[in-house]
Amino acid sequence: MRKGILDRFEGKYAVIEFDGQTEDILKERLPANVKIGDTLLFNNNEISIDTADTNNREKEIKDLMDDLFED
Repeated sequence: MRKGILDRFEGKYAVIEFDGQTEDILKERLPANVKIGDTLLFNNNEISIDTADTNNREKEIKDLMDDLFED
């Protein structure tokens, strides 16, 4: 199983980051509700959203931003 993060969309492709490297994957292969920043799990031919990891990363980023822009 591989884990990647959806970096951006380019035309009909989604750009996924895997350990600092990117791969282009057809958007149609991804879950319908996927959004930029989601953590994706790739298991054989199945692609799913790792909601727990996505939420944890979003919280970490929010906390870092709050610390950075603290008055």
